[in-house]
Amino acid sequence: MIDIKFLRENPDIVKENIRKKFQDEKIALVDEVIALDAESRKAKQEGDSLRASRNKISKEIGALMAQGKKEEAEQKKAEVAANARRLAELEKLEPDLQEKIAKIMMVIPNIIDASVPIGKDDSENVEIQKYGEPTVPDFEVPYHADILSSISGLDKDAAGRTSGNGFYYLMGDAARIHSAMISYARDFMIDKGFTYCIPPFMIRSSVVNGVMSFAEMEAMMYKIEGEDLYLIGTSEHSMIGKFKGEIVKESSLPVTMTSYSPCFRKEVGSHGIEERGVYRVHQFEKQEMVVLCKPEDSMNWYNKMWSYTVEFFRNLDVPVRTLECCSGDLADLKVKSCDIEAWSPRQQKYFEVGSCSTLGDAQARRLGIRTKGENGTYYVHTLNNTVLATPRGLIAFLENNVNADGSIKIPKALRPYMGGKEKIMPNVK
Repeated sequence: MIDIKFLRENPDIVKENIRKKFQDEKIALVDEVIALDAESRKAKQEGDSLRASRNKISKEIGALMAQGKKEEAEQKKAEVAANARRLAELEKLEPDLQEKIAKIMMVIPNIIDASVPIGKDDSENVEIQKYGEPTVPDFEVPYHADILSSISGLDKDAAGRTSGNGFYYLMGDAARIHSAMISYARDFMIDKGFTYCIPPFMIRSSVVNGVMSFAEMEAMMYKIEGEDLYLIGTSEHSMIGKFKGEIVKESSLPVTMTSYSPCFRKEVGSHGIEERGVYRVHQFEKQEMVVLCKPEDSMNWYNKMWSYTVEFFRNLDVPVRTLECCSGDLADLKVKSCDIEAWSPRQQKYFEVGSCSTLGDAQARRLGIRTKGENGTYYVHTLNNTVLATPRGLIAFLENNVNADGSIKIPKALRPYMGGKEKIMPNVK
């Protein structure tokens, strides 16, 4: 959510930003907010004037009564009564106007960074850089579900019976690799100086509304029936929500945290849920990183954060690239975002394994997260980035570490979490 003062003073900039995001249907909202804001400020001004007048007239009535001027005092009392009725109307009008303004402001997109490429959707995202050689081996890389099956590591049939489509059982060495990757991601981020956290896996609607747009919430989140609780789609939500309504000490900034959580998503959309594999599922696990910082430090942290994910995957011998998200692919709260994509030797193309975003003060403004410095109180900036989301990260690992004989190489970084194993052999048929 952008600052109402900025919108009031720069309506043309806000409208142009909406055009850059190809959301022209929202342009009229800018003028609507300005009109409501003017009405709200006028109502507040009149209300303040009436309150001041009430106090002044009350003193005059006392003086008139003391002088025995009862008739004049009664006239003043009638004036006070009329003012009170008008004040009651204004005191009802003011919050109604503020509610209307807030509702509209929640759907006006954040101002994107000047460096963001302009494009309608993810097909116009721009490659930034490749890391590692995207090689294609001289043997056919199996589908990831077949690699998992070769080590008796995947059971979707049983998951279908217990939970339905979009769920899975990981078994044996497959489950162990999965856990090893999560554990390594945790320790990798701790070594970067981040504080490890396991957050709540359910959050209230007030937090959901603070961290994402209504459209995203509707498409992603599972609601707990009969309660004001949602299952998290990413731990970023509860991590940022931890600071809701707080004034964070400026001396404690930046706050750097890394969190583990299961995540739950509806995955509503054109892609649908994958029948055989585990690329798109309802439940997965994730290691996330979140930063709260001063505004002037946010872009520096943004660049650090995506580079950590690149480093993590390179330590697993997975080639990756970074992709700059264009304006039309940015969620409404985001200022700038890039995807980290892993190389798929089977498909001979890259696919998304993580996303890094800076949201400016949009989330902090919605949730009331501030800090106090020499120049007064201000909103912090928030950033988030995926270290590892698995099983998608597991797919990247498997495809890039499977050998011609069906064995799976364990990179050095994971061996301490795999009991020293250097290789996993397929089952003998």
